[in-house]
Amino acid sequence: MLYKFFYYLFSVFPSFKRFFWKKWYTIFANKVQDIQFMNYGFASKNLHLDLKEEDNCNRYQIYLYHHVASQINLENKKVLEIGSGRGGGASYISRYMNPTELIGLDISPSAVRDCNEKYNIDNLSFIVGDSGNIPYGNDTFDAVINVESSHCYASMSKFINEVTRILKPGGHFLFCDVRRNDLVGDMLSNIDTDELKLINSQEITQNIITATVLMSKERKESISKLQSGIFKKILESFAAVEGSKVHDSFKDGYLRYFSACSQKK
Repeated sequence: MLYKFFYYLFSVFPSFKRFFWKKWYTIFANKVQDIQFMNYGFASKNLHLDLKEEDNCNRYQIYLYHHVASQINLENKKVLEIGSGRGGGASYISRYMNPTELIGLDISPSAVRDCNEKYNIDNLSFIVGDSGNIPYGNDTFDAVINVESSHCYASMSKFINEVTRILKPGGHFLFCDVRRNDLVGDMLSNIDTDELKLINSQEITQNIITATVLMSKERKESISKLQSGIFKKILESFAAVEGSKVHDSFKDGYLRYFSACSQKK
């Protein structure tokens, strides 16, 4: 399977992983316009939010952000999202959870430019930056959010060192991501250190599977409008639509998905 080959390649050449994902997201953004989210979504019978009409079309992607961000109260907090992508999650948090300030940081200059043009929200802005070299001083933020992005980074440990550095004492790291089953332990140990204590973790693979099933029909219809047949198949797997290789890998346990919250000591 092609995607499993890439997972292997990334493990052997971590620097190539950063290069690959930066190029991929740039191509993806050029091919697929007018999207606000690039996550797998989250579904739970215990979660139903009263969303504004314009947000309903992204309900399950918003649910993932809500699940992660609501682990603490973000009201009146200074928050940084690392890997803000198309900006939909940052927009949701800034409008519904009332942080004093939310900054979205992303490695893609085109994504940051588009987000700053698209979102006109007083407490929200976007900047270009690297997860391994965050352009802020020590003890700057009350909370750092990272949603389905860290699997793209060349060094998880370097990223966590930067998160710890920029968090204020007592600040929180709110996190979710996917890993191969054999790498889940490494992922969780990276967010439980001498300075950053893991206070909660939860496997949410089934919630991800349910959401991808619920979104599959709409996602397939959107992808089918693209010109390139090869790119369609890649996008279907990237979006984990039902029947794709990635979707099947969630079902058979090759891929697992966790959310977590850590606190700086």
